[in-house]
Amino acid sequence: MSEMKTVLITGAGGGIGHASVQLFAEKGWCVIGVDRLPFGDDFPANGHFIQADISHPEAADSIFVQVRAFTASLDALVNNAAVQVAKPLVETTVEEWDGVMASNLRSAFLFVKLAHPLLKAARGGAIVNVSSVHAVQTSANIAAYAASKGGLLALTRAMAIEFARDEIRVNAILPGAVDTPMLRAGLNRGHVGDGDMQSRLDNLARKTVNGRVGKPEEIAHAIYFLADITQSSFMTGQAMIVDGGATARLSTE
Repeated sequence: MSEMKTVLITGAGGGIGHASVQLFAEKGWCVIGVDRLPFGDDFPANGHFIQADISHPEAADSIFVQVRAFTASLDALVNNAAVQVAKPLVETTVEEWDGVMASNLRSAFLFVKLAHPLLKAARGGAIVNVSSVHAVQTSANIAAYAASKGGLLALTRAMAIEFARDEIRVNAILPGAVDTPMLRAGLNRGHVGDGDMQSRLDNLARKTVNGRVGKPEEIAHAIYFLADITQSSFMTGQAMIVDGGATARLSTE
């Protein structure tokens, strides 16, 4: 029987994060989860949950004190945690801009630096950065989020080049419209109408090629594919778009 693999997932309590925690556990991995909010009672029993805000550099250091006490190596790091500010660029404050960058981009930089020795020790570790379709095609009133996710995509490529010598693969996943608390909060921007939540979700679904909004579990499976060396061993520095075909269609159609 092979040795159990270990994954660290940030934003573990959110929609995609929660689904990823459950999937990796089902696949036999030991899961370390980090979130600024409590996870609840269903975190995998053989794993370890850390409640902390990764937007603070000192929190990252204390998180990895716990991580190193729990495991000597990491087979995968999933940088999933993110926040979103949905408002016009000219109304976005410096504090809001910096907060988005700290949570979505700087945290990935810090976690990768701290996780690097543990990933290197695994001899075949993987980093999966959860970017967004907003890194490649975006919309109004979400500039800080789009910029942070675009930065994360560029960082993915840079890290893939630097870490190849350490046998660490680095890829990004770019989810489209997925039914998560973050998506529902963002629908208040009015870009899919001003009706009730279900009608906004229905309007959004019609904009995708396959006619529906994604499920967190579908993104989790794509994350797992990129993390699992038996499935994606020859992939590094890549952006995998999982968006129901939304970016395939011309916006003028």
